[in-house]
Amino acid sequence: MAERINKAIELLEQDQPVYYASTHEVDYETGRAMAGTWADYINVSMEHGAFDMPGLAAFMRGLADGGPTASGHRTPAVIVDLPPEGTSAADIRANAWVFKQALARGVHGILLCHAEDPEAVRALVQVCRYAFRGETGGAPEGRRGAGGEGMAAHAWGVDVGEYARRADLWPLNPEGELMIGLKIENRRALERVDESLAVPGVAFAEWGPGDMHMSFGHMPSERSYPAEILEARRRVFDACRRNGLPFLDGTGDLVERIDDGVRIIPGAGEEQARVGRAHTGRTMPV
Repeated sequence: MAERINKAIELLEQDQPVYYASTHEVDYETGRAMAGTWADYINVSMEHGAFDMPGLAAFMRGLADGGPTASGHRTPAVIVDLPPEGTSAADIRANAWVFKQALARGVHGILLCHAEDPEAVRALVQVCRYAFRGETGGAPEGRRGAGGEGMAAHAWGVDVGEYARRADLWPLNPEGELMIGLKIENRRALERVDESLAVPGVAFAEWGPGDMHMSFGHMPSERSYPAEILEARRRVFDACRRNGLPFLDGTGDLVERIDDGVRIIPGAGEEQARVGRAHTGRTMPV
């Protein structure tokens, strides 16, 4: 039996790499088909895809109906990236409804795109925590209100009270099952990366190579990784190390990345994930 609802958190607590797949399609049949995925978590990408909450709700039902996973989790973890950007606290608060809508469908985490402003990150922490959560470990009092627990509780396979208890941010709350990730993907975000990653409530970060290329004046297809781009990657990775956060990265040799300390790995594919799992001696089934 699984020890946690969020499979990604359970693996990270074991210092095991987490492998994920992505989808822009959210409907019941896609969810049911992906319930047996080789991946540990599914990134639902709505930053540029449709903001489709009915589709996301159906997707989560499909995952639950197609499960459980071989590891005993009701579903793979689901992290969603959304259109609002982390440019200011005011932008996050004005778009709080977007994050609350996604959480109410039962996702297990939020990935904040263009996380430029540490105060925007703090505002997102507030938005994602229930209002009965007071100031904790340097994190602000929550602002998420009651009324959205029903669908989320069903997706997690718990009652509404248990959902509210467990729907808090990890690792801020060691018993929490929600994750906030940051995309440090432009020069403005890079300038304040240490401040942003130090915000209590953040669970992981990545460097967003496509947008980082554009921020430095390169076409997004120019994946030549000049020195300034590799330096940006290093700065984000080093900030993750200083703050004790997992780093998400999809560049370079898989085994070398794992040995270097990368712990969240996108787009590896089933065979590469098998190689990585064997390399780290993982025992948790997929």
